[in-house]
Amino acid sequence: MSSVSEFQLLSVLAQEMNMRKAAERLFVSQPALSQRLQSIEKEWGAKLFIRSQKGLALTPAGEHVIQFVNEVLNKQERVIETVHSLQSGIAGTLKIAVASIVGQNWLPQVLKKYIMKYPQVKISLVTGWSSEILKCLYEDQVHIGIIRGTPDWKGIKIHLFEDPLFLVDKEITSPEQVLKTDRPFIQFKSDSNYYQEIQDWWMRHFKTPPKRTVVVDQIETCKQMTFNGIGYAILPAITLTGPEKDIYKIPLLDGKKEPLKRDTWLLGYESAFQLKQVQAFSELIQEYIAEEYER
Repeated sequence: MSSVSEFQLLSVLAQEMNMRKAAERLFVSQPALSQRLQSIEKEWGAKLFIRSQKGLALTPAGEHVIQFVNEVLNKQERVIETVHSLQSGIAGTLKIAVASIVGQNWLPQVLKKYIMKYPQVKISLVTGWSSEILKCLYEDQVHIGIIRGTPDWKGIKIHLFEDPLFLVDKEITSPEQVLKTDRPFIQFKSDSNYYQEIQDWWMRHFKTPPKRTVVVDQIETCKQMTFNGIGYAILPAITLTGPEKDIYKIPLLDGKKEPLKRDTWLLGYESAFQLKQVQAFSELIQEYIAEEYER
């Protein structure tokens, strides 16, 4: 049966679907890679990949083998992490999935402190919408996730912080003025729960949709368009930490006249928090928040 190193070879081939690119990643020649693949396929007794001018394609047998290979490699990685966590020092890999807005505006300072304190730990970081972060957690692709909103999570759930939402513009000084302006409401694509929250606030106050809207794919694009006077937007405080000049920030209020806020949570399964590198990150992130609160 194939060894773990041959499993890694198959996994890289399945990721790249290209002999040349896979050979470069594995630091071998294409003929050597081709020969090893033929040997592995002989062991399995089936063709795993089909070559064409466009690259590689998995056969039905190959799909089953690659699924098994990836499961073995993931289990191997978890065992290595557990062994490392049993040692006196804090090492291994910390795999984090984080909501993009937090990854761009808040997490870098936390990671800087963590890396300086625990230089032996490798960081694997992915960003995306909160729904994508939850998917990574459910599929055991990461140790911990940092998401926005109010998650339905049965594992460990640590509240990190909340930040209010603002109507932001270079001209508008009160919410009612949006009904008079012809400039567009600039929106950014986001999770459905965040979008719904904004829609509920809007309809509660104005009972009619915006005259004009512009939808962009990134919150940073939305912010820069607003700061350049193209239109107005609703942005969370986490994105408004710089010295914004000539910008009006009007806090949004809910039905009880309380500030409308977004929560940020740290999530993970209990087994992940038993790893030393995860424990250390959880402790450091909470210390960082406590320091920020005292300022």
